[in-house]
Amino acid sequence: MSALRFDILTVFPEMFESPLSSGVVGRALKNQIIDVNCLDIRLFTEDHHKSVDDYPFGGGGGMILKPEPIFKAVDHLKQKSSLKESDPIILLSPQGRKLNQRQAEILSNNERIVLICGRYDGVDERVVKHLVTDEISIGDYVISGGELAAMVLIDCLARLQQDALGSAESIEDDSHTSGLLQFPQYTRPSVYRDWEVPDVLLSGNHKEIKKFREMESIKRTLQRRPDLFHGRDIN
Repeated sequence: MSALRFDILTVFPEMFESPLSSGVVGRALKNQIIDVNCLDIRLFTEDHHKSVDDYPFGGGGGMILKPEPIFKAVDHLKQKSSLKESDPIILLSPQGRKLNQRQAEILSNNERIVLICGRYDGVDERVVKHLVTDEISIGDYVISGGELAAMVLIDCLARLQQDALGSAESIEDDSHTSGLLQFPQYTRPSVYRDWEVPDVLLSGNHKEIKKFREMESIKRTLQRRPDLFHGRDIN
């Protein structure tokens, strides 16, 4: 199985060095389960100052990422590293569809994904209309740029790759994978400051443990994220 490759188009490639070197993502890189290529879009500018942004036509505050460096960076990937027309080109943007687990599972089946990290006050609309195949947001809030969002997406997709985690059950039990929040988890000691672990988890009765966890998962989802039950039969 070939590694899932991410090509990241950014003005701050150095931001990815430490976050991608540890944990699940770090192991996935070391074991060649994923591959990450950071491409500085400043390399594809032609002016002396290596300008990647400019003032918006029509006025207004903020600066806009220019189209030329981004298009040229993608052209470079097509010419030098066999980027295919069918490979997704995703803009990390607050205007994109909100990332969820089902979308992540679908995206994780790709062999290669290009991630464009938005910055400043936005990206020239011609990039969105004529280059990008999808826009993704990681939530309804504002962050300084798409780099952090790209890291979230890479982590999310990396852990879905075969052999990225030590156990397939780790994925199956995750919150949102089943459509529900994860059940409460406990470990040693069985009693801490007079707080006891539920007896059923110490019983060794796997059928009852499974039933307990399913019920707790439903209860927790109803309490914290009732929106996840929309259109869902829980009988």
